[in-house]
Amino acid sequence: MQAAILSVRGLKRSFQQGGVTINVLRGLDLDVRAGEIVALLGPSGSGKSTLLQAVGLLEGGFEGSIRIEGEEAASLDNDGRTRLRRDALGFVYQFHHLLPDFSALENVVLPQLIKGATDAEARDRAASLLTTLGLAERLTHRPSKLSGGEQQRVAVARALANRPLLVLADEPTGNLDEKTADIVFAEFLQLVRGEGSAALVATHNERIAAKMDRILHLHEGHLE
Repeated sequence: MQAAILSVRGLKRSFQQGGVTINVLRGLDLDVRAGEIVALLGPSGSGKSTLLQAVGLLEGGFEGSIRIEGEEAASLDNDGRTRLRRDALGFVYQFHHLLPDFSALENVVLPQLIKGATDAEARDRAASLLTTLGLAERLTHRPSKLSGGEQQRVAVARALANRPLLVLADEPTGNLDEKTADIVFAEFLQLVRGEGSAALVATHNERIAAKMDRILHLHEGHLE
């Protein structure tokens, strides 16, 4: 059995709202193994995004253990968490969050330069990923000149640019029409599998969830 890239134990997250404590995550456990694509299924408001923010090391305020490739997140300082996010994780969101003043190619080049790749290496990698996603003729286009599906393809390429061990995707096709969503998600799965990355994908779409290796249901703060 493959080793766990992500191992979560006893994860809790609560929020205060109007003097009331809302327990969103209630001590859940989770493992995602190398190369595994896992669906995180649940309705809006069930805590899927909260869980992804926790394992993506994007927010504090959590209780419990989060280990990424054996490193305990709680033991890391800000620089350590930044390094782990940069080196081990890739992110795809419902809204693409591309940099509007940069071309498709440049949006995928930038995270590689931050990690230390040369400009030539980064451009070759970006062009290869975007071409695989059917955007060979759109490399120099800015996001405003791309369709919604094309923008999300660029976001997928950006997430895979640094060869992450784990991709975290939060409703990655939720902003697309059904036909485009199916096409983009099929390309996402093919690319993630081809790169050998693991993925944890939050969705409320059971049809999309069924295409993944395993489905976890988030219900009342626990995974089932």
